[in-house]
Amino acid sequence: MRFVAPAREQIDPGVFARPPLSQWRDFAALLHGPSWPDVAGLNGFVQNAANGKMPQFVAQTPELLRDGLHYEARIAERGQIATRERNWHDLLNALIWMRFPALKAALNARQCAEIGRVGAKQRSRAQCALTHFDEAGIAVVLRDAALLALWDAHDWHGLFWRERAAWHDGRIGVVVFGHALLEHALRPEQLLVGKALVVMRQSAEVDNAAALRALAAAIAHGELLNDPQELRPLPLSGVPGWHADNVDESFYRTAPCFCAVREGRRYPAAFAVGPA
Repeated sequence: MRFVAPAREQIDPGVFARPPLSQWRDFAALLHGPSWPDVAGLNGFVQNAANGKMPQFVAQTPELLRDGLHYEARIAERGQIATRERNWHDLLNALIWMRFPALKAALNARQCAEIGRVGAKQRSRAQCALTHFDEAGIAVVLRDAALLALWDAHDWHGLFWRERAAWHDGRIGVVVFGHALLEHALRPEQLLVGKALVVMRQSAEVDNAAALRALAAAIAHGELLNDPQELRPLPLSGVPGWHADNVDESFYRTAPCFCAVREGRRYPAAFAVGPA
């Protein structure tokens, strides 16, 4: 069933106080201000943040689309991000561009390269992986390999309940990148599942920003996101504090987002950042 975001005036304000949307408080004026921001407002926000290296947002109108360009090609060739106004999906995409311009640019460059390789009417395995990450992606930064073993086994009770402290003490952390994932978070009852790239911190000096820079470079160079099977599912509703029901241990045994690992499924090694 196609997801339909709630109308702006119907949104429960509580969703902005709980992750993942609480992580976007610096964009509060755009997310839950009194009115929808237009593209001029989005571009003004970018300029005020002194982030002038990214493309501009332009209204997606019939006149714009008459250029015949693919959405990704328009970004690469003209520096224009076609944006539907009064639309949650596109507004949240704009926020991702503002916060993670290097990651978004890497995805765009790879998509354009794949379009050049297979044509605009076909989709490669790499394009599927890039799109999955763009829409539902998360970067999970780890410094405890034991947690990865629990995750690989889909031991959700172990990962989220027995190791509950890990989500607060820095052993594991989540950076939400997918704008469709943020859109689903507008409905508090939704059970969120992200598609994850895993970064293993090999040094205490590697912070989230450094991990994301390394991730963007690896994506741009074609080292990651060549196949959807590289992405691990992570039920974000299990992260402590991310869903109202996860204060109850039984949630991890009954909620439908906690699926068993598929027989024969093997996940790739985590992407290591920092000196070995």
